[in-house]
Amino acid sequence: MDASAVQLERSEQRVIEPPVEMLPTEFSDWQRLLESRVGIVINDRRRYFLQSHLTARMREVGIRDYAAYYRYVTQGVDGAIEWTSLLNHLTVQFTQFFRHTPSFEVMESYLSERLKTSPGKVWSLWSVGCSSGEEAYSMAITASEVLRHAGLPETYGVFGTDISSEALNRARLGLYMAQKVQSVEASLRKRYFQDHADGRLSIVPALRSRLCCARLNMLELAKAPLSGMDVIFCQNVLIYFRRWLRKDILNQLVNKLTPGGLLVIGVGEMSNWTHPELVPLGDERVLAFTRRVA
Repeated sequence: MDASAVQLERSEQRVIEPPVEMLPTEFSDWQRLLESRVGIVINDRRRYFLQSHLTARMREVGIRDYAAYYRYVTQGVDGAIEWTSLLNHLTVQFTQFFRHTPSFEVMESYLSERLKTSPGKVWSLWSVGCSSGEEAYSMAITASEVLRHAGLPETYGVFGTDISSEALNRARLGLYMAQKVQSVEASLRKRYFQDHADGRLSIVPALRSRLCCARLNMLELAKAPLSGMDVIFCQNVLIYFRRWLRKDILNQLVNKLTPGGLLVIGVGEMSNWTHPELVPLGDERVLAFTRRVA
């Protein structure tokens, strides 16, 4: 979220006409539904965001009333299917390759050091709230570059999780508009992307095969069959949850981290958080920790 989580960004170009104003009771119903099901908090400042995206989806399914649409998504099998489609509308996340450069520099340094202390280890990397894959592939490129410079084979895998099935499908495809790839260095574009006649670029098959995507609700993080992660990125996800839930999410991510593993979260997303098993990295550019080795 992102996306799981989950990351909500406005994409109001989908809505042509202004949305109908919600009644206070309708807004409250939708607030409670989103928070109870996926943990997302929609405050009063984001009322228009919610109205806009609900209206867009309601037009697609031919429903004009917020209350009627609420009943539709909360009842039966059809409602469950529609709920998934609605989340694809709501969890539109702005993302890009190497979005926060210092985080990837820290990851590069960390992996380079791990080559010295744990040679031959197969790395497990995790992009939490991976959206359409830009962060996950950036992690893959970083790992590939570290191993390439060391003259070693690519022994790693990347897991990408998000609540949006639509975003995950885009991540699996690995096909991007040219402007999405502008932030990638030319040498890396040449090595890890293929040009298409229509101007788009795709991730090369060898790199794309390193990514495994799965749908994950952040409220069900404890059930995720992932453990022993060497690097976990959870950036621009926590801001959509209540503070107590952010702590719970981070505590669960620590449990998924291997001893000595690296956890990177978004700068400013969680202040004054500590964990007895984590050691903060002494780099003011990032909010990152390593798990203590027993």
